[in-house]
Amino acid sequence: MPELPDITVYLEALASRVLGQPLEEIRLQSPFLLRTVEPPLASVTGRRVAALRRVGKRIVLDFGEQRFLVIHLMIAGRLHWLGRGAKPPGKNVLVAFRFPEGFLTLTEAGSKRRASLHLVQGEAALRELDRGGIEVLSATPESFAERLRSENHTLKRALTDPRLFSGIGNAYSDEILHAAQLSPLTLTGRVSDAEAARLHAACIVTLQDWTDRLRSEAAGKFPERVTAFREGMAVHGRYGQPCPVCGAPVQRIRYASNETNYCARCQTGGRLLADRALSRLLKGDWPKSLDELD
Repeated sequence: MPELPDITVYLEALASRVLGQPLEEIRLQSPFLLRTVEPPLASVTGRRVAALRRVGKRIVLDFGEQRFLVIHLMIAGRLHWLGRGAKPPGKNVLVAFRFPEGFLTLTEAGSKRRASLHLVQGEAALRELDRGGIEVLSATPESFAERLRSENHTLKRALTDPRLFSGIGNAYSDEILHAAQLSPLTLTGRVSDAEAARLHAACIVTLQDWTDRLRSEAAGKFPERVTAFREGMAVHGRYGQPCPVCGAPVQRIRYASNETNYCARCQTGGRLLADRALSRLLKGDWPKSLDELD
């Protein structure tokens, strides 16, 4: 799922292409994408994009007079830009927005349709789509720690809860926790003041660093390689590969369709966290430490 750094770079790319430009046409090719009926989608045709913003992991196009088009890419949704004169959007496109300089399109990989499009009227209606998480990059260490401890969850769950923190998902939470040298399963109620401050600092450094990296990678072009698994990540998506800090093999915890990656040596004092599926299968043979794993 595109997270804060990805959404930020998407918005910057959109700003240079559609900000101030009129939306000339909307081609909705998947009616299931649109989750609202009022105001009608056609009501923004001909309007100019007055502003762009991020709400959590959502991209918002402001068409003036408090009329907002809200795009949520979910896990597999991606945006693309087809410049003027390019081949028209194909059948795999869920929606295409035509502007004077080209088409903004939305595609979604796989058969599950989770991406969504809302058109809402008024700031109050827009706030209803905001899950309420605080913006980590502008939060003080004190407000971050207060929000972190407001509910007793594991650090992994807390960081990815949009009601607590805005814009952080599975990928960057792994990177943040590795940078902070904290276990993903540590309970927020047991986090010390020093650990909370370290986690806050790791959030800022990790999110800003990856935003800069993705911005540099795009180099003014529209970002087309938006993925949760990136070269240069320390632990996310790198199960079995060496930790770039200590060289120990990256570990994982699998649950449902997701997994958490971590370095046992850097984050858990060498202790292996139980993978539900494998630990249930191996029972007493499940290794408890890196030494046993070796």
